[in-house]
Amino acid sequence: MINIQIPATSANLGAGFDSLGLAVNLYNYVGIEESDKIDILSLDGTTVPTDASNLIYTSAKTLYDMCGKPLSGLKIHQKNNIPMTRGLGSSSACIIAGVYGANLLLGTPFNTDELVDIASKIEGHPDNVAPALLGGIVTAVFEGNHVYWVKQEIFRQLKFMALIPDFEMKTSDARECLPETISHMDARFNLSRAALFSASLLQGKYENIREAVQDKLHQPYRLKLIPHADDVFEKAYDLGAYAVYLSGAGSTLMAIVNGHDTCFASTMREYLDNMGLNGWQIKELSIDNQGTKVVF
Repeated sequence: MINIQIPATSANLGAGFDSLGLAVNLYNYVGIEESDKIDILSLDGTTVPTDASNLIYTSAKTLYDMCGKPLSGLKIHQKNNIPMTRGLGSSSACIIAGVYGANLLLGTPFNTDELVDIASKIEGHPDNVAPALLGGIVTAVFEGNHVYWVKQEIFRQLKFMALIPDFEMKTSDARECLPETISHMDARFNLSRAALFSASLLQGKYENIREAVQDKLHQPYRLKLIPHADDVFEKAYDLGAYAVYLSGAGSTLMAIVNGHDTCFASTMREYLDNMGLNGWQIKELSIDNQGTKVVF
């Protein structure tokens, strides 16, 4: 059995809607091998489909179909540490587990660029699947059937504090609340800030990134679906966060803080509890620069 580690991801990063994403050190683990039947087991008790509708299986089967190789079944063992439907790339992790694992089982007929293309076609956009596969912070454009991407590794002393509400937010629901058209002014607003974000993060100009995560395309609409989101944003900035943004489609809010900060998590925990948000989780994360890999 091939054992794979896949990182969680945080997409959009404020203004980079459907084009920016980064990998963080929270991992799903998947074991995969060929079998004469579909045999899927969740090792952590998370409820997952155990038939041919399982996303890891369907993603793997896509590669088998592309190679013209029959697939009678797979044995899949999955450990799901990434919270589902919380804006941390749980579905992308499943897709990458399937295509990466199948590629190894098939003798690596597809290169990295091709795997990014295939995974993005399955997901519909590259902002989560690309960093899940590649690691680091990834800027990506999906045009036709091809993804144009650039990966940058980040070695800065930063913490990514995931503030995870105790309710799901499906991507489909989060997209339904978005307007069909935007103004030229709003488009210009986002383009300038998306361009500013990764350059500022790479060069350590943290004074820029509060402005760089400002957005007019999706966050103002989606944050209305998250009770107390505005209050939590304000508190995170009061505690010295460099930036706060909605991770992916939500519901997770992500705060970027100084890597040497030892008080943010405990103070935010006390604040959330006082607000009656006891079910919210706080996970202290950092950037994963390696992406998906085989583990032993």
